[in-house]
Amino acid sequence: MLLPSLRRSCGPRRRVLLIEDNPDGRESLRMLLSYLGHYVEVAADGEEGLRKALKAVPDVALVDIGLPRMDGYEVARRMRAALGDAAVLIAYTAYDGEDVKRRIVAAGFDAHLIKPLDLSELTPWLEAEPAKTGASSQGDAQLQTASS
Repeated sequence: MLLPSLRRSCGPRRRVLLIEDNPDGRESLRMLLSYLGHYVEVAADGEEGLRKALKAVPDVALVDIGLPRMDGYEVARRMRAALGDAAVLIAYTAYDGEDVKRRIVAAGFDAHLIKPLDLSELTPWLEAEPAKTGASSQGDAQLQTASS
């Protein structure tokens, strides 16, 4: 079985904030990340997610773009303004394309992962030191994307 081997091989435990409005997607990803040993906080909309991020800074934030009450771009901008590079910000969305990638970079995300999640693309972000991975800390850094 694949999951027990993943659990044994997972890296450091991270505080992960998952901001996803789809209840099934949110719960399944929360369960997977928890199984892998991470501490997971969830939010169902952008405003709730931002509040939780400012209250308890996550190591990694997985943020959907198409959120109610505040979209993922605005969540990322506000998190960056308040927290700097304290958290790795990952756009986790079904949206793709050059315009989306430009907007994701401009909002301050470090990476763009496309749904459905490929765990092998998320793992390096969970294993890296949060303050050392941020593309936003590198003035003209290129966005890391699942499609690149």
